[in-house]
Amino acid sequence: MPTADSPAQARADTSNTDPLPEKARNPSLWVPTLYLAMGIPNVTVGAVSAIMYKNMGVSNTDIAIYTSQLYLPWVLKPIWAPLMEPFRTKRWWVLSMEFLMAGVLGLIAFSLPIPSFFAVSLAFFWIAGFASATQDIAADAVYMTTLSPGQQGKFIGIQGMCWNLGSVLSSGILVWLTGKLHDNYHYDWVHSWMIVMCLIGASMALLGVWHLKHLPQGEPSSLAGQGFHSGFKALGRSWVSFFQKKHIWLMLTVTFFYRFGEGFIEKFGALFLLDSRAVGGLGLNNQAVGNIYGSVGTIGFILGALFGGFFAARVGLRRGLVLLAFALNIPHLTYFYLSWTMPDHLSLITGVVALEKFGFGFGSVGLMLYMMQQIAPGPFKMTHYAFATGIMGMTKWSTGWLSAYVYTFFEKNYLHFFTFVLIASIPPIVLSWLAPFPVTKDDHGNPLK
Repeated sequence: MPTADSPAQARADTSNTDPLPEKARNPSLWVPTLYLAMGIPNVTVGAVSAIMYKNMGVSNTDIAIYTSQLYLPWVLKPIWAPLMEPFRTKRWWVLSMEFLMAGVLGLIAFSLPIPSFFAVSLAFFWIAGFASATQDIAADAVYMTTLSPGQQGKFIGIQGMCWNLGSVLSSGILVWLTGKLHDNYHYDWVHSWMIVMCLIGASMALLGVWHLKHLPQGEPSSLAGQGFHSGFKALGRSWVSFFQKKHIWLMLTVTFFYRFGEGFIEKFGALFLLDSRAVGGLGLNNQAVGNIYGSVGTIGFILGALFGGFFAARVGLRRGLVLLAFALNIPHLTYFYLSWTMPDHLSLITGVVALEKFGFGFGSVGLMLYMMQQIAPGPFKMTHYAFATGIMGMTKWSTGWLSAYVYTFFEKNYLHFFTFVLIASIPPIVLSWLAPFPVTKDDHGNPLK
């Protein structure tokens, strides 16, 4: 992504529009809330929507096909990322998208009672998805252009933790709340989800109000004020330089398949837990699933990510990538085990899912570091990282809709479905062994392990 003309010019431009100097903005006041605001809508659109539609009687096949399409905004975000550069500030984009999402989530809530709720709410989820993906672009830009390299390293753990706290809030606590409202207070599913969607919208509005005061502008773009033509030129240059990178196609193949097996579990894991035992599910309610994903499962993911980070730092990505891929994919045996043994002890189910989440957290570190260290480096680092995360989003999109056809092909048999997931988990391990490492030094000239 193009940079500002100079630090001095950046400070001068910022002082004219930002009521508080950049240095006066303590990162502790905006980094945690910024990534919390990124995690909440991402998980709400991508995962919580599936649980909501399940409760409201939509079939598993339709849920998988239609909600998987909601990942497309994250796939396509590299297309419009450079087009944002000439207009406004990074802070303006973040705030605008947060308030837009607050309003759209409210509209989703009020669309649920109408007969055509599925089509209408999906349309609003699409808008929320594009707003969330746009917020991601601008928020990462604020983080990368405001903080020094030392500060970025200091806050990288907080960044990841708070994104996952957004996941805990939306897929854990609030899903649990829908079950509480339905089971204990006898609300129907429509009104239970109306309340929760309004709460999610209110949380985005509150975060937007907080960021009005505390979020910095980010470094001004050198394209500011130059109009669409400059954005299109930057888009062209970024695309050409991206595909000129050495081994780019093999690196993109590694990126796409690294979480291939996980993509099937992400869409059907919760549906398997919620489905009745009569159709091969475990028959859990929303409160139980909310507890599993929002407490123990999230703790498992966070611990896995921390240990994965320590492991990668210790042995280096080049030597550790295959083992990280093993750590992510081997725990897919857990869902095969659950569909085979069909346990009825909630503590056992919770522990098994937490083990899978730990492996996911541990192994996912490998992909993030690979994209940062091998795909993103160059003159368009931020845009190229957006390209890489777009490929990662393409994995979630494609496995989401493909899972519906796989589930139907196996006659809606979860044991056969999760057997297929084990087979789909083999290519990521093979490709991690073949992964190229063309970049040998970091931005400061230090050798990469």
